[in-house]
Amino acid sequence: MVKSKNKYGDWALVAGAAKGLGEAFCVTLANYGFHIIMVDNQEKPLFELSKTLKERYSIETIPLLIDLSNTDATDQIIENTKHLDCRLLIYNAAYSRIKKFTKHSTEDLEQYLSVNIGTQLKLTHAFSNLLIDKKQSGGILLMSSLAGLLGMQLIAPYAASKAFAWNLAEALSHELQPYQIDVTACIAGATSTEAYLSTKPMAGFFKPQVQIPEQVAISALQKLGKKTLYISGFWNRLNYFVLTRLMPRKMAARVANRTMRKMYPEA
Repeated sequence: MVKSKNKYGDWALVAGAAKGLGEAFCVTLANYGFHIIMVDNQEKPLFELSKTLKERYSIETIPLLIDLSNTDATDQIIENTKHLDCRLLIYNAAYSRIKKFTKHSTEDLEQYLSVNIGTQLKLTHAFSNLLIDKKQSGGILLMSSLAGLLGMQLIAPYAASKAFAWNLAEALSHELQPYQIDVTACIAGATSTEAYLSTKPMAGFFKPQVQIPEQVAISALQKLGKKTLYISGFWNRLNYFVLTRLMPRKMAARVANRTMRKMYPEA
């Protein structure tokens, strides 16, 4: 990744930057020497992390307090990006709730559509065009999830939106290749972020292997431009192989959904 700075510029843009995986990406990028545009709607952790990165790694940061569910979020981000040598986009933001599909409110569904799909799609589109107009190479890393590989109860909208992310990345990796723009989807499994741990998953026989955010961030950035779809974590790759290569899809979906129900029996 360090050797690729000539390809990805001096600045990186991280959407969903303040906590969890987003924070891990920011720390990793800062360690590589990137300046960072940090986008999040959580004011206190966003500005605290921005200050820490500047002091610890002697880099520049631009914290942007933007709600990614807003229809003008992409315009705001691009306006603060276009004058910089920013050629690396990481879309980490995601809305997720553990609950039955019928229990979601209309507002919940709008959040899934806007944060997980709409702004991701529009920002990726605008960022790609920005690079092409400038005749610059670059990279786009979209965070997906193992949940998107099978239809999963209790997280149906989230799983569907993550399937959207890796399909988008796979298509764009071919379409943007002539412009020297690398596109990768990191398909992460359970990760020990505050958001995941707050759901208090129960450990059954088929419990997920929980990863450390920093490990996911480092490995995902290392695979950018080398793999289109990257599954982080050995056990996640093994589970993917078993569920998608050794089992019929109907059986795999049954196993995955049974595991999900045991993890959240009261949802």
